[in-house]
Order: sequence, then structure tokens, then C-alpha cells
Amino acid sequence: MSPSAGVGGAVPDAGPPTLPVAVVIPARDEAVRIGETIDGVRHIPGVVAVVVVDDGSTDRTAVIAAQHGAEVVRHVRGHGKADAMMSGLGRITGMRRVGRIDASTTVLFVDADLEASAQAVGALVGPVASGEADLAIATLPDDGRRSDQGGGHGVVVGLARRGIEELTGWAPEQPLSGMRCLSPAAIAAATPFARGWGVEVGMTIDVLDAGLTLLEVPCDLRHREVGTDWRSQVHRAAQYRDIALALAVRRLRRRLGPG
Repeated sequence: MSPSAGVGGAVPDAGPPTLPVAVVIPARDEAVRIGETIDGVRHIPGVVAVVVVDDGSTDRTAVIAAQHGAEVVRHVRGHGKADAMMSGLGRITGMRRVGRIDASTTVLFVDADLEASAQAVGALVGPVASGEADLAIATLPDDGRRSDQGGGHGVVVGLARRGIEELTGWAPEQPLSGMRCLSPAAIAAATPFARGWGVEVGMTIDVLDAGLTLLEVPCDLRHREVGTDWRSQVHRAAQYRDIALALAVRRLRRRLGPG
């Protein structure tokens, strides 16, 4: 384990956050779930803004997000998860610039399909607000609904975990978890994000390379599972491609050295 990374055996005491929180939810065709997800994160103490980035949806995701009080950023066509997350950060930067939110606001990334369980992501805020961690990452319960081996997903997870361990010395439990809370220092270290589905792997490596602290936090979350049909296999192939690229870029940086 890297000395700058930590994995708690017990759930850290999130406690009431001491800093305001802005939530960014990248979403595509999540009209069925986005409303409940927004309502869930609004129960997290300290939340001052919820930004939903509609990444080229063909359904009513943007309309429903606005009805539930979220700030909505709309991409006319899909640009991928990393670009959606960067767009969300851009909106938050604009809100800071005009004084709508404080400069000390932490950023919480939340997947759009969590529905009411999204409230549990609040456990990530305490460690960042208290200074215990610069990046807190949710780990989901292994209760039979999640399988690292199903449908080829184990290959993608294995690539991500081995690549992070190779470059940082730390092997994450769930390297592709999208629920993440970042301090301003972690945002500065991790941006611009690695493209597409490589965003989580790139973020983890970049934050650790900057000498910042990372913590995995168990959260009782409920995701929609990716299936095993051909669309799901295409999705996993895209994940594998983007993760491999994120790792290759960071290996090249190591070889080239500073400057």
C-alpha cells in the first residue's frame, strides 16, 4: 500500500461536514432514475448545489433533472463520462466566480443510477472536509448483486487494479467506483481528466502522484448492473480501451520524467 493511500477497515465517521458540497451527476438516458438520485443527494448535509450534466440523452433526463431542482448542463451529443464530469466542474467554477458558492466547496461526483441510495454517498464528505483525505472513494457492498467476474467485467477491473498498483504501489478494492469526493487540491491534481472511461483510473494515479491522501469508504449503494448482452460487451470494450490509454499515458510520463 502506498504511504499516501489508506483503506479503512471500519467505516470512517463521516459526521457533519465542515465545508459546503457541490454534487456533479453525469447522466445519459437516466430519466427513470435521475429524479430519485437528485432527491437522495439533497439529503446529504452541506450540499449547496447539484449539477446534472446530460451527456446527449435521447430521453427526458434533462427535463426531469431540472424539475427536481438541479442545475442542468446539456451536451447535444454524447461526449463521454470524463467530458461530462469536466463540464460539471466548469459549471461549479462559474458558480464560484459569481459568488453563488464558496471557494472552499468540495466536489462530490455521483453516478446517476443510484436512486434513493445516493444519500449514502454522504459518507465520503466527512473525510475530505476534515482533512483526513483529499480523495474519498466509495466501495459498494458485495452482496451478490455485484460481480467482478460477470460478463467480462473482471477483465476490465483487473486491468484497472493492476495498472494502478504498478504505477503507485496501491491496489484499490474497487478501482472503477464513480462515487468520489475531491478536495480543491485533488481537483487541481486530477484535471484535466483522462478521457472517457479512463477517468477514475487516471484520477487515482494523478492524486497519489501529487502526494495527496486517498481513502476508500464503504457505502451502502445500489447500482444498476451492466448486463451481458452485446451492448454491454461493447461498453466493456470501450472501458478497457480508455483505461488502457490512461495507463499508457501515465507510464509514458514516468519514462519521460519532469519537463
